[in-house]
Amino acid sequence: MAGVCLVVAGAVAAFLPTTEFTLSWRHSVEKIQWEERYLVEADQLTLVDASIAGMGAGMEPGLDAQLDAGRWHWRPSTPPLPELRLAVSRYSDDYEICLNGRCDTLATRAGTAGDAEVIVRPCNGRR
Repeated sequence: MAGVCLVVAGAVAAFLPTTEFTLSWRHSVEKIQWEERYLVEADQLTLVDASIAGMGAGMEPGLDAQLDAGRWHWRPSTPPLPELRLAVSRYSDDYEICLNGRCDTLATRAGTAGDAEVIVRPCNGRR
């Protein structure tokens, strides 16, 4: 079964049976929410949508962004990625990961309580 693995300290901490997920977080300085939606395609993560709830330092929307219901939405031109490397830190708000209508913090899904790097990558239920 295709899905997403959350890897912590070199070991698979969680398998998420999904081919689509959304990551959201608040910018550590600007406190503006950013959201990205990914598809799992051919062992790669494809960023298909992005949106932000405002603008600030390092928080500019894409050139083709459209304002809808107070959020800038656009389709990034980022090439598919083999993985995402995300930092879970006690010094900033955690990422939220949503799939199949359910959202949790990344730390909760990965089972980590402290500072950690969480690698998000496509996998099947056996890896």
